[in-house]
Amino acid sequence: MVPIEKILKQRILVLDGAMGTMLQRYEFKEADFRGSRFKDWPQPLQGNNDLLTLTQPGAIAEIHRKYLLAGADIIETNTFSSTSVAMADYGMEALVYELNLEAARIAVKAALEIGEKTPDQPRYVAGSIGPTNKTASLSPDVNNPGYRAISFEALRASYREQVEGLLDGGVHVLLVETVFDTLNAKAALMAIADAQEGRPARVPVMVSGTITDASGRTLSGQTAEAFLISITHAPLLSVGFNCALGASQLTPYLQVLADRCDLAVSAHPNAGLPNAFGAYDQGPAEMAAQIKEYLEKGLINIVGGCCGTTPEHIAAIAALVREYHPRETPDIAEGISVSATSKTERS
Repeated sequence: MVPIEKILKQRILVLDGAMGTMLQRYEFKEADFRGSRFKDWPQPLQGNNDLLTLTQPGAIAEIHRKYLLAGADIIETNTFSSTSVAMADYGMEALVYELNLEAARIAVKAALEIGEKTPDQPRYVAGSIGPTNKTASLSPDVNNPGYRAISFEALRASYREQVEGLLDGGVHVLLVETVFDTLNAKAALMAIADAQEGRPARVPVMVSGTITDASGRTLSGQTAEAFLISITHAPLLSVGFNCALGASQLTPYLQVLADRCDLAVSAHPNAGLPNAFGAYDQGPAEMAAQIKEYLEKGLINIVGGCCGTTPEHIAAIAALVREYHPRETPDIAEGISVSATSKTERS
């Protein structure tokens, strides 16, 4: 397969859209989540979308194919919460390696199937690594600010298990996404480095943070620039932002990344902001119109969708990006991290 670094030099790559939004269309009930294998599981399982990799693999494969046919170059595995930390809510910590292995296999099979029909458009699978439901930097107890619900080492061990499954399943990229606490992301990056040691080839790594509100900061308090500085010690393919905000609200923070590093820049925003019922009303045309600003300003190399996005959104984005050249990123081919200083300061 053509290295993704080479393709990034040639064109803007399209990432897929929301897995959860698509799964909602199936209206799966408790029995569907359980399947026959987990019919006697002692805890409720409805809502554990990652478990559907094992109990409803056909649905997961179908969603992947829909995004690929819509024009996605990169699809994400159904593993956003497939860590022992997150799976503890369901008592399913022992399934973590299997969840990641099978999710990767399903996605890789779909990518190969569609990729064979479009030899001029290679398809890639990104192993999705979510932030977990715990934070290493903040206390969940307002009365005890020094308390931490999890340690760095526990996070690293949890991520290591996930990464091993994803790599063994054949993913082409690892995506540490929706980062709200950079210390969690650092644990993931360390786990990735540990897991890749001794393997014959290094899988590229993408990191995508999330700006939680109009303050322009992550949940753990970092600005976009501080976030960038905190992670560029690692050898990364790209850095970007996703979730929390719609496309237009994300623009100034992408501008910061574009101005201050030579890595590829990615964005997969939500379909606007949620309405009073938590749903997303922004249609494909409106979202694509807002993403057009990224392209006109030359901010991005990879773009897709997060919450509320569908294959229709991705098709609109894919059609749009064909008209634009990718942001220039001289250091992508070398796969090295660069210091997070402005381009004018480096020249």
